[in-house]
Amino acid sequence: MDVKTLCLGILTFGDATGYEIRGYFEDGPFSHFFQAGFGSIYPALNKALGEGLVTCRAESQDGRPDKKIYALTPSGREHLTDDLSHVPADDKIRSEFLVTLFFAPYVSPQHLEDVYDLYLADFERNIEKMKNLTGGDIPGGVSGDIPAGQAFVREFGMHFYQSIGEFLRDNRARFIAGVEAGRSPKADPVQGGGA
Repeated sequence: MDVKTLCLGILTFGDATGYEIRGYFEDGPFSHFFQAGFGSIYPALNKALGEGLVTCRAESQDGRPDKKIYALTPSGREHLTDDLSHVPADDKIRSEFLVTLFFAPYVSPQHLEDVYDLYLADFERNIEKMKNLTGGDIPGGVSGDIPAGQAFVREFGMHFYQSIGEFLRDNRARFIAGVEAGRSPKADPVQGGGA
C-alpha cells in the first residue's frame, strides 16, 4: 500500500490540506502503523491530482501563500476501493532499537540502558496517545463515536503497545545482565579490545 492510497483514504473524511493529511501520520490515527512526511505526501497528492483522483483548490490567506485544499473525486473513491480490495503485503518491522539491541555488546553499558529506557518510555507515551484518541480526532467524527474499523485498529494499537511495554518492563534487568555477562574485554570493542 502506498502513500497515495492512504491520502485518498484520509480524504474520505473530507477535504484537507497536505498539512492536515500529515497530521494523520504524525499524531493521528495512522501514527502507530504507518509513517509518511511531506516528502512523500505532496508527491502522492500531485500524482493523484494528475490522475484525476483528487481536485485541488487554492484558498487565500493573509500575508501567506495560498493554502491548497485537496478533495476526493468519484474516480479517487473508486481507485481507493480497488486498492483496498487487494490482499495486503505482509507487515514488516523496521526498528533501529532492535538493531541496537541485536548488537548490544558493541554499545556502551550506559548508552544501552539509556536507549532501552527511552524506547520503553516511547511505548508508554504511545499507550496514552492510543487511549486518548477519539472520533473527534477525525474530521467529521464525534468525540467518543468511533466507527468499528477505526475502533478496532485503535484497540489493536493499544494491545500492541501494552504487550511490548510489558515485555520491555519485565525483561529489562535480564537483558542488561545477559549483555554484561557476555561481554569480554578481549572481544568487546566498547571496552577497548577487539578481534
